[in-house]
Amino acid sequence: MQTEKEKSHAGKHYKAFGKELFEERQYAKELVFIFNALHPSKIQEREEIIRKLFGSTGEKFFIEPPFRCDYGYNITIGNNFYSNYNLIILDCAKTVIGDNVLIGPNVGIYTAGHPVHHELRNQEYEFALPIIIGNNVWIGGNVVINPGITIGENSVIGSGSVVTKDIPSNVVAAGNPCKVLRAISDADNHY
Repeated sequence: MQTEKEKSHAGKHYKAFGKELFEERQYAKELVFIFNALHPSKIQEREEIIRKLFGSTGEKFFIEPPFRCDYGYNITIGNNFYSNYNLIILDCAKTVIGDNVLIGPNVGIYTAGHPVHHELRNQEYEFALPIIIGNNVWIGGNVVINPGITIGENSVIGSGSVVTKDIPSNVVAAGNPCKVLRAISDADNHY
């Protein structure tokens, strides 16, 4: 019989308030609290907390506080990662973010979801689907990325977008729901 954690990692419905998952979230909240409370000059201390919290990090990264996540260990960030203020990652499933990714303020990356039918929701079931963000992606401010999404490399997601479907590589996409507006070309390579 699978544990609730094993069910969550398998993309099945699970209950998040069992002892194991609850304690893991509490541990992450403690580290996140310390991260967010540190003096702005304590950059190295903040990096150490993120390295301890996340599944893995690139060599160079910067996360502006405040930051929030559920578990931390499901998050992987590549090299040269930057996120602005108020990044929220509900990492109930794997959240893989590539190299050279820029994330604007107030972005929500949500691997967690709830059943559509109220009877299952009322029984406290939820589910989690991985999110993958490729290399060289720029995500504008106030973007929401829903469970199970892949954003291809080199793409740009416009501010205020709600990403409900996969976005291919090398495009500009925006809107609610987020849609591809155009391909990125060599004509975009100018100041």
